[in-house]
Amino acid sequence: MLWTTALSISYLLVLLTAPVVGAIADYSASKKRFLVWTTLLCIAATAALSVLGAGDIWLGCALIIISNTFYAAGENLIAAFLPELAPPQDLGKLSGYGWAWGYIGGLVALGLCLMYLRWAVAGGASEAEAVPNTTLIVAGLFALAVLPTFIWLRERPAESALSGVRAYVQMGWSRVGQTFASARQFSELFKLLVCLTVYSAGITVVTTVAGVYAQQVLHMTQIETISLLVVVNISAAAGAFVFGYVQDWFGSKRTIAFTLLLWSATTLAAVFIQSKLHLFVIGNLFGIAIGSSQSAGRAMVALFSPPEKTAEFFGLWGMAIKTASIVGPITYGLTNYFTGSHRVALLITTGFFVGGLLLLIPIDEERGREAARSYADG
Repeated sequence: MLWTTALSISYLLVLLTAPVVGAIADYSASKKRFLVWTTLLCIAATAALSVLGAGDIWLGCALIIISNTFYAAGENLIAAFLPELAPPQDLGKLSGYGWAWGYIGGLVALGLCLMYLRWAVAGGASEAEAVPNTTLIVAGLFALAVLPTFIWLRERPAESALSGVRAYVQMGWSRVGQTFASARQFSELFKLLVCLTVYSAGITVVTTVAGVYAQQVLHMTQIETISLLVVVNISAAAGAFVFGYVQDWFGSKRTIAFTLLLWSATTLAAVFIQSKLHLFVIGNLFGIAIGSSQSAGRAMVALFSPPEKTAEFFGLWGMAIKTASIVGPITYGLTNYFTGSHRVALLITTGFFVGGLLLLIPIDEERGREAARSYADG
């Protein structure tokens, strides 16, 4: 309960601030500067978890909120660089590369932590003593991974400078207000954000409760569950990488539609499976769907974003994703509570993917691209 509450608070903080922070970063050309600070604060809060002892519950919750808030804020800023790093015809591949490397990084972190735990326990330490130190491993790996970005990444020049923090905050709110006032001009983007919110709620459910479902419904052991999560991460990396090319070849909308059909079919199948082997098979399909749908959605937002408003628009993207991160698990949890069945809750989750597919149909991909081009030209 405390874990999910802490994550929900962090998502809510990002949801409330992301568009304004993005607008300020766009205007002042400070995406990299903001990214550096959000990353350093995330690393520091993650490393600080290593000093917690028994009973430090509230401090632990505070550090989780801080680390996840700044991680999620940095995730929006990273995505906002997409249109600056590749031409439109290559955005799918670049987004796919990013998601794929992210999943590989997660596997590396998991592997290093498991190796350390085995070494520490073999040396006489208890698991309770050793586990907190794994946060140092994660923080150190994160710090190492971001160095190339800090050293070599460049961004476009600033529009102009303002004096004082208050002036920037007022300007940020003003730009966000202008964006919502011109919703008709960016109608395809707003349709896409609603679609992303709906189907991402389903993705969040699957990624959040996969381990719980495996253990409580199919009675998997801890080792079997970890093995399943490793399989899902490998498949997700492969799915993001391959479907990045598919998206550039066949278009964003068609790619997302295919992934949502895959999501709907695999989630529905998971409701009725009875064996652990079947869950491993479906886990591979889940992985492919996770990597491909997340990558394709982010790249499509990039296609609909004018260069002058990328951080702001990806702040809106972050709002959509974080809203989904709150709505999805709450829906699953309430359904499971009132029905007493994980299978029924997962069946309801299938509705998020079907709903996302229906919301995707009216989106005009070419009109969304044209809106971005015309704003940039104007």
